[in-house]
Amino acid sequence: MKQMIKALLSLAFLAPFVLGTSEGRYSDYYPVYMERKTLEKSVFYTDESRELQNPGKVYAKGATLFVNERYKGIHVIDNTDPANPVRKGFVVAPGCIDIAVKDNILYLDNSVDLVAFDLVAKRETKRIVNALPEPCAPNGRRSYEERPENYVLVEWIKQ
Repeated sequence: MKQMIKALLSLAFLAPFVLGTSEGRYSDYYPVYMERKTLEKSVFYTDESRELQNPGKVYAKGATLFVNERYKGIHVIDNTDPANPVRKGFVVAPGCIDIAVKDNILYLDNSVDLVAFDLVAKRETKRIVNALPEPCAPNGRRSYEERPENYVLVEWIKQ
C-alpha cells in the first residue's frame, strides 16, 4: 500500500511536465498572459456590439440576455422581441468564462479576479483580487510554465 501511495505521489509530481509546456507539444492549447496592472483596468462597457464567435454561458434577467464570449467578455442583448433580439453592447472582460446577475450587478470573472459590474452606471464597482483559480484550457490542461512576475493567464488559444 505504501508503495502505491509513493508511486501516485511521484506521478502527481511529474504531471506538470507530462501534460505540456508553453510550446504546446502535449496540448492543443497555449496560454495567453496579461500584465496584472493591465488586467485590473481591463473591464469596461462599450455600446458597440460584437458578433458571437465563441459563446459560453447564457444568463437571462428579464428581457435582457447576457451571453459570455469565452475569455473576452459578455454580450448584452435586448430580448424583448425574441424573434428579433437586439445587441445593445459588450462588457469587455479578458479571461471571463462565468457570469451571474443579481439586481443591477453583473458578477463576472476577470481571469482570477471576481468583479462586480454595475449595469446602470456601466462600470466596475468592486474587485476581489485572486479570488478564483486560474482558468484551465478546454481540454483540462493547466499552465505550469514560468511566466514574468505580475502576469496573469487570461486566455487559452487553440493551435
